Amino acid sequence: MSDIAIAQQAHKRPILELAADRYGIGPEHLEPYGHYKAKLSLDYLQTLNDHPDGQLILVTAISPTPAGEGKTTTTVGLGDAMNRLGHRTIICLREPSLGPCFGVKGGAAGGGYAQVVPMEDINLHFTGDFHAIGAAHNLLAAMLDNHINHGNALNIDPRLISWKRVVDMNDRALRRIVVGLGGTANGYVREDGFDITVASEVMAIFCLATSLTDLKQRLGEIVVGYTTGTRQPVRARDLKAHGAMAALLKDAIKPNLVQTLENNLAFVHGGPFANIAHGCNSVSATRAALKLADFVVTEAGFGADLGAEKFIDIKCRKAGLKPRAAVLVATARALKYHGGAARDALGREDLAALERGLVNLERHYRNITGEYGLPCVVCINHFTADTPAEIALIEARVASLGGRAVLARHWAEGGAGAEALAAAVVETIAANTTPHRMVYEDQLPLWDKINAVATRIYGAAGISADARVRAQINELNAEWGHLPVCMAKTQMSFSTDPTALGAPSGHTVNLREVRLAAGAGFVVVIAGDLMTMPGLPKAPAAEHIDVDAQGNISGLF
Repeated sequence: MSDIAIAQQAHKRPILELAADRYGIGPEHLEPYGHYKAKLSLDYLQTLNDHPDGQLILVTAISPTPAGEGKTTTTVGLGDAMNRLGHRTIICLREPSLGPCFGVKGGAAGGGYAQVVPMEDINLHFTGDFHAIGAAHNLLAAMLDNHINHGNALNIDPRLISWKRVVDMNDRALRRIVVGLGGTANGYVREDGFDITVASEVMAIFCLATSLTDLKQRLGEIVVGYTTGTRQPVRARDLKAHGAMAALLKDAIKPNLVQTLENNLAFVHGGPFANIAHGCNSVSATRAALKLADFVVTEAGFGADLGAEKFIDIKCRKAGLKPRAAVLVATARALKYHGGAARDALGREDLAALERGLVNLERHYRNITGEYGLPCVVCINHFTADTPAEIALIEARVASLGGRAVLARHWAEGGAGAEALAAAVVETIAANTTPHRMVYEDQLPLWDKINAVATRIYGAAGISADARVRAQINELNAEWGHLPVCMAKTQMSFSTDPTALGAPSGHTVNLREVRLAAGAGFVVVIAGDLMTMPGLPKAPAAEHIDVDAQGNISGLF
């Protein structure tokens, strides 16, 4: 059956009942959105502060390919498997964006028999968090232009406005636009543009904030532009916008509770992309799960060069999280693709292509264990066309690295198919006696931090930038040099060239643009040709999504 057919046949338990039975969370602490999803109150989260923390497990992956890797599916399957083995476990995922749901991906709630439900709700409007984030972001944009229109008391230079607008949809036509046309009644004419909502600094702040007070303070720190002449930063608090923005987000900031197909609790909250943002679910959800469970399984977006690096260098740095192990997800199909096999030939055994493609897995594994300092278990996410020889080759390569690869069949068998993986992860955590490491230290200049990520994680020879970007980095370094960097680049390759598969080395990472995210607390560095507003493909997934007269949705996958 399709993913959506499996999800629609699931036996879901009412979320209030499930939370009470499994974790003793009374209904007074939950705000239900229908029968199967609910928000956890912030007051209840405060009562958990004295609880000991559980063990945090990061699920990451090799570089993505059109063949698929299954990181979210593995996160769900691993969580279900650990619960089956008697380990009190909660998973933490990001909320899907409508952009990829209607674009290429089609959904992001797992797959097969390793899914979170209600699948349709999670993939579409869910609890309205993304709409609130978009509204808060665009309120600030509207107040900024309104301030300029009514006299510009803050002396904002319209040429130095850095705050764009956002929409949670892939729409390339909005990347660069002109606003204010139609006469003076419509404000000043200036160039503007849209990013996708998941690239918004408000999304990043939402995912890193620890309370409403912290949220409002961070929102106030957002830099929207600079003054004429003196080039002093203008912040959201200068426009008196941060209070109203926080009001729009007061319910959204509460973590969302749903369940897996096997009726285990899951937090699904926040959703920044890892190729253009920091790619992790909310700190509030992760912390809540750590206080409620013995083990927490979370995922970071795209490959370990993007999501895992930002998980370590941004989320863990800022939230004080201490991951205990990582799971690196790979498939024989994807590795063959990295080895040069054609997409329509991935279902056939090709040991030569697999051998060539294993360099991608090897570099990610060495980054995780060597640069991040995390013990790592490799999950071979099983596809029916995989052959024993292909599996043996992957296992042998991982063993040669001093690691362990485990075949998992959670897509077809649910938690039962990932029990061996779960056991291996628990054993790995028990043997781990060392803390994780950052790729760079706070005191390094921004340029050196960027170079550290490029050379140590991407295998690059170095970084480059034109005089304008170098000047921007130097200017930012004077006041914000202590911040971590959020590298925005293609997810398809270690380089900035999405067609450079495997493990390219010796390349140069060209820095095209830098953006300050003062409220979130990092500097965004855009490398190569990456767009912060994606476009739809020639045949978008939206063409196949439909709803019948009874309200049943089809086409999500």
